[in-house]
Amino acid sequence: MIVRNSLRLLAFFLLALPALAWATSGTSEVLDLTRHPVGYAALAIFVIAYLFVMAEEFTHLRKSKPVILAAGIIWALIATVYANHGMTHQAEAAVRHNLLEYAELMLFLLVAMTYINAMEERRVFDALRSWLIRKGFSLRQLFWLTGSLAFFISPVADNLTTALLMCAVVLAVGGTNTRFVSVACINIVVAANAGGAFSPFGDITTLMVWQKGIVDFWGFFALFVPAVVNFVVPAAFMHFAVPAEQPSVSNEMVHMCRGARGVILLFLLTIVTAVSFHNFLYLPPVIGMLTGLAYLQFFGYYLKKTAHLDVSNPEGRLGEVVPFDVFTPVARAEWDTLLFFYGVVLCVGGLGFIGYLTLASEVMYVQWGPTAANVAVGVLSAIVDNIPVMFAVLTMNPDMSTGQWLLVTLTAGVGGSLLSIGSAAGVALMGQARGQYTFFSHLKWMPVIALGYAASIGVHMWVNAGLF
Repeated sequence: MIVRNSLRLLAFFLLALPALAWATSGTSEVLDLTRHPVGYAALAIFVIAYLFVMAEEFTHLRKSKPVILAAGIIWALIATVYANHGMTHQAEAAVRHNLLEYAELMLFLLVAMTYINAMEERRVFDALRSWLIRKGFSLRQLFWLTGSLAFFISPVADNLTTALLMCAVVLAVGGTNTRFVSVACINIVVAANAGGAFSPFGDITTLMVWQKGIVDFWGFFALFVPAVVNFVVPAAFMHFAVPAEQPSVSNEMVHMCRGARGVILLFLLTIVTAVSFHNFLYLPPVIGMLTGLAYLQFFGYYLKKTAHLDVSNPEGRLGEVVPFDVFTPVARAEWDTLLFFYGVVLCVGGLGFIGYLTLASEVMYVQWGPTAANVAVGVLSAIVDNIPVMFAVLTMNPDMSTGQWLLVTLTAGVGGSLLSIGSAAGVALMGQARGQYTFFSHLKWMPVIALGYAASIGVHMWVNAGLF
């Protein structure tokens, strides 16, 4: 009943209110809906949807559901207003533009996730975890080793997969040592987020900036030194909280499945293909990634046809052998995450079409200045997921130098480390190390993480001063 009455009220506003102010953008006319009830309703719908996203850990409602629903409602409201003013194509053109941006991002991520899942199916990550556990490192050595590996693996693999892998090592070695597990998990989250900030493949935010053509592929590596500082500064403080103990060694031996090294090489070749397509052929990187998916498909066909070799392979799995099927890794992609991106892109795109992002850009990048605005973006990404924040900045498209674009890429990537809920890696590890790594255990170390955040910004502005 409440929903029905609300919809009637909205319909009344849409039909009864007088004509709106007009704004001109290029050759197409758009309506300024920032002070219209539809604008306020769209803002309210997005905020409510995002509250559900932030409460996912408690409600167990997948984050894609509320934002997909919000996106549909927001664009339906916008389209209704435009249709009532006889403007039947403007909203359609705008939503198609947002869909194209989402399609490029989704297909790119789908290929990357497929390769990561294929490597997991070939037991690449299990073998790495087994090797780390067998080596008999001390807890402090393991603290630095898992952090360093998270930092250097996340630029190639996504930071979520990297964090989960390193956390599995920490839990296998640390066991019930809550003090070690908690600090090591915080270190992994910080390291994985920092490592993803200096690579186009390391984080969704860097990927979006690269695909927009704002910073070229090699330009992101200017953030390597600031990213190292962001990781090392808090780690140096947390080092003294790690118990100086020697854990027991496990003799668990895990071998990679046949074809594992081939999948790794093909993934690297796929990255080279995507970069080459973009840099030399001026094609979208997603075309190169999809070409790389074909590499895996043909290699999967070879593995399937020669599955009989798995039985006699001493390094293969024991027991029943399931032939490799490339569509199994595709099916195991993070579809909730991919659909979440759809909802975010459409919601933020709708708010931008209404006119709110123009107002935000005026306040942040004109009144505050780009440096203050970009630092604030990083702090905001600790509360709100960095994906909608970065997409909003890209939609605003403020006139900034390359140094400032790298700054917002850095802050959006590492700002999520300030809180455990600020990044996918932190949320995932709270579930994996439930009861040992918590929101409040992470919050306790926020001051030193914030120190690393500030230090990385200062180092970037010093080392890359020529880019500003």
